Amino acid sequence: MARFRFSLQNVLDIKVQMESMAKQEFSAAAAYLSEEEEKLRRLYSKKESLEEEAKKLLLGNLNFRDIDDNQLAIMQTKELVMEQEKAVEKAKEALERARVKMAEAVMERKTYERLREKAFEEYRLEENRAEGKTIDELTSYVHGRKALSEK
Repeated sequence: MARFRFSLQNVLDIKVQMESMAKQEFSAAAAYLSEEEEKLRRLYSKKESLEEEAKKLLLGNLNFRDIDDNQLAIMQTKELVMEQEKAVEKAKEALERARVKMAEAVMERKTYERLREKAFEEYRLEENRAEGKTIDELTSYVHGRKALSEK
């Protein structure tokens, strides 16, 4: 009995590798998005604490230099927040691209696996036909020998 050999096995192996790489890229993109979102959370927290400090400065003794410095820090933090929000959006877009790429890689791999399964089923059917033919030939031979020996 011959051994099954899938003619597109090399392609399937490459598709499996491509899927693995796509999964790694997706994981890296997810980690990057998480990192960018954490930076944004820290900036929001900093902005909030600066705004609290501004309220305290306005309630206490009025030191215009401290108030002015605080307002400048708040404005700079707002600009950083806006930039970071853009960075988060870019990271989300990169994550979505990586997700689409991974989904396509999974789909391609599954397609080749289905082709392999179909080829294996054909192989099994052919092997069963060949085995049946061999059994029929042996039965005919045995029956023919028996008929000759009875004459």
